Amino acid sequence: MALAVFKTVGRRFKPSPVGSIPTPSAFLFSSSIAHCNLTYYILSQKWRGDIASVKIASFVVFFSIVLAVYGLINFYIFVRGWQSIPQTPFQKVFYLAVFFVISLSFIAGRILERIIPSSVSNIIVWIGSFWVAAMLYFFLFILLLDIARLVNHWLPFFPDFVKADYAKAKATAAWVAIGLATIIIVMGYINAIHPKIRTLQLNIPKPAAGLKALNIAMVSDIHLGTIIGRSRLDNLVKEINGLNPDIILLAGDIVDEDLGPVIRENIGEALKNLKAPLGVYAITGNHEYIGGVEKACRYLSTHNVSVLRDSVLKIDGHFYLVGREDRSIGQFAGRKRKSLSELISGVDKNYPLILLDHQPFKLQEAVFHGVDLQISGHTHHGQLWPVSIAINIIYELGAGYMKRGETQFYVSTGFGTWGPPVRIGNRPEIVNFRLTFQ
Repeated sequence: MALAVFKTVGRRFKPSPVGSIPTPSAFLFSSSIAHCNLTYYILSQKWRGDIASVKIASFVVFFSIVLAVYGLINFYIFVRGWQSIPQTPFQKVFYLAVFFVISLSFIAGRILERIIPSSVSNIIVWIGSFWVAAMLYFFLFILLLDIARLVNHWLPFFPDFVKADYAKAKATAAWVAIGLATIIIVMGYINAIHPKIRTLQLNIPKPAAGLKALNIAMVSDIHLGTIIGRSRLDNLVKEINGLNPDIILLAGDIVDEDLGPVIRENIGEALKNLKAPLGVYAITGNHEYIGGVEKACRYLSTHNVSVLRDSVLKIDGHFYLVGREDRSIGQFAGRKRKSLSELISGVDKNYPLILLDHQPFKLQEAVFHGVDLQISGHTHHGQLWPVSIAINIIYELGAGYMKRGETQFYVSTGFGTWGPPVRIGNRPEIVNFRLTFQ
């Protein structure tokens, strides 16, 4: 079915003449369609059983979809902006040049930081990352305006001053959109760099071989890389150590998809400063798989982080800690992760059982298998409102705490960000679990 869809897209959606719309915008549109065609070509090859080919195909599918959406949204924003500015040659050329550079900066920066890493590529990544947030809110603002125009066509309600000078009204709306987007992004950036410490007092009604209480510091979705660098990680380590945890848990997506900046700037060196008598443990997330899971896990291991990959540990004889491979293992490595029943087949369920699973899907499995506490991340709770609405629809628990039966769940909003260094409608967090046992 997927092949049929891509084939249909490639056949039916040909780039068409765009009239007065300049060539760069047409390029954004046509390049998106080209990626759909490329995806169909790759998927149509008979690469079954070849893990490398599976990984390549997965990359192509994922990035083709992302680029198609990215290109089409930018195309829509560009056209509506083009229609709102005065018809003078200088302003048109200026708008065209600025939009072309900014809209391509995210993709260009990500490519440049892999092949020619430098301060210039870092600046381009930062510009592009902020643009992704601006793009979302420009899109929503323009969409609302277009809906209003459609309604006004059938049920006129625009005030007289709008109808009297429509060109001025469009220009005013454009400036209002720019102002609102700027305010939202600045506030979202300030929010994103100030995580809160969320404390949960939970009881697990099982004995833990004499252990009465456990202090856990947990963080997910750090996304170490160009955006989340050494200074942010140093602050995170300081905050975690300030909690005096017995054990530290990192619930996936510790590094971003490109490990290059982390290695070049030795960002992970700060991980060695994490202090907990029972150790520092992590699991894989989808971004470890996107960037190369083996390399990422080796890097974490050399920086005093024990990565649990479909494995179980009994911690100091008191409780079990289960770490699952991320669900992305099938997409990017062509393998299946162990089932939960297989993982805990040898576990004595008279002891507390804590499960780390990056993506909070199929929560009923943890309930069925007698898990006492499942800790997840991944969702960022959408990171940018109103994406959080979709997250709450997709996931049974998009963020926060829930108890079902005897199993308790917590899904963290995460510490870092992916893409835009902005959070709207949620807070980054470090989670402090204060567990007591029967």
